[in-house]
Amino acid sequence: MAEKKAQLTISSNNTALELPIYGGTMGPDVVDVRSLTANNLFTYDPGFVSTAACESKITYIDGEKGQLLHRGYPIEELAKQSDYLEVCYLLLNGELPSEKEKQLFVETVTQHTMVNEQLTHFYNGFRRDAHPMAIMCGVVGALSAFYHDSLNVHDARHREVAAYRLIAKMPTMAAMSYKYSIGQPFMHPRNDLSYSENFLHMMFGTPCEETKISPTIARAMDQIFILHADHEQNASTSTVRLAGSSGANPFACIAAGIATLWGPAHGGANEAVLDMLTEIGDVSRVGEYIAKAKDKNDPFRLMGFGHRVYKNFDPRATVMRESCHQVLKELNMENDPLFKLALELETIAREDEYFIKKKLYPNVDFYSGIILKAIGIPTSMFTVIFALSRTVGWIAHWDEMMGDSSRIGRPRQLYTGSTERTFTPMDKR
Repeated sequence: MAEKKAQLTISSNNTALELPIYGGTMGPDVVDVRSLTANNLFTYDPGFVSTAACESKITYIDGEKGQLLHRGYPIEELAKQSDYLEVCYLLLNGELPSEKEKQLFVETVTQHTMVNEQLTHFYNGFRRDAHPMAIMCGVVGALSAFYHDSLNVHDARHREVAAYRLIAKMPTMAAMSYKYSIGQPFMHPRNDLSYSENFLHMMFGTPCEETKISPTIARAMDQIFILHADHEQNASTSTVRLAGSSGANPFACIAAGIATLWGPAHGGANEAVLDMLTEIGDVSRVGEYIAKAKDKNDPFRLMGFGHRVYKNFDPRATVMRESCHQVLKELNMENDPLFKLALELETIAREDEYFIKKKLYPNVDFYSGIILKAIGIPTSMFTVIFALSRTVGWIAHWDEMMGDSSRIGRPRQLYTGSTERTFTPMDKR
């Protein structure tokens, strides 16, 4: 029972409607507008920026405070003290695991990292220069053709098995899309490696020699996975929920999320950072481009600075900045021209009054793009790694929704087209 009420007065017929107001554990109250349809009214909210389409216990964001919580835990604490698979367990189950629970979870994920050998033949159907995200959309959706034993979305055990499979197989399929593009043989996953080590092994290893993986690089990769694991009701997560509301199988739902993430306005931000650095070209031109960024009449924009959601600072960027500097030092790339340029931009953005006033701080995409480039991952793979990381968030939200008695999603519209017309025969048009 809602303690607060909102009054809506409709001037055309002098009708007053009483709408319940509900409060969550954190964040703004919400007005329940479901009764409007009985009065032949809808709300109008393009982009759903003022609409709570669901109830969730998974992730909370406060953009004004620069706060990101997974099941109540600050992202900074998780990124520094946890690892990706522990965060996966938290997102899926609601609590941090005990030592025994984590060991079992890690072992189960590890046992699912291989893909059906027939799936490897799918890659031969793509051109060698196909974008890795195009490949991922296809092969992830195709998983439903192989794993018929986990497609009953109303069975909690089926949903659990599907979650394990997706989290485990995404790094394998992502690395395969890269290996295919460069003509190298696929590398099988190894059960003796951690999640991030295994991904780096499958990305850069060859059958010719033992894969050598730097602990610093592996930790940086793991933090990238953690920092992108979930971000509340964004476009791709909302897409997964909407697809899932129809009863679609989990593999199809995640493929829909991947397709949405592929859009440059959503998942391509760290790739755009590298494109920007390439355009600037040299540290000697930083002043010129800073001036362009400050010029309201110039279309140039600094990519990787500021954030649509976080108004003061991106809590993920603090962790990623430290990791970025560690990686550049580990690889002796601090004097590389491209990275010197990036670090100069970072310094200016953190000290220049214009950027401070506008709150154009370096965000997580700025640092993750630099790290991925330094590791040797091509920009075409950046969004794939984002999809790999976000899979657990998508699955957690999908599972939460399927565990509730949710209705199929059916947004309404403000129709502005033609009114009813009579069909005109061809000879009279």
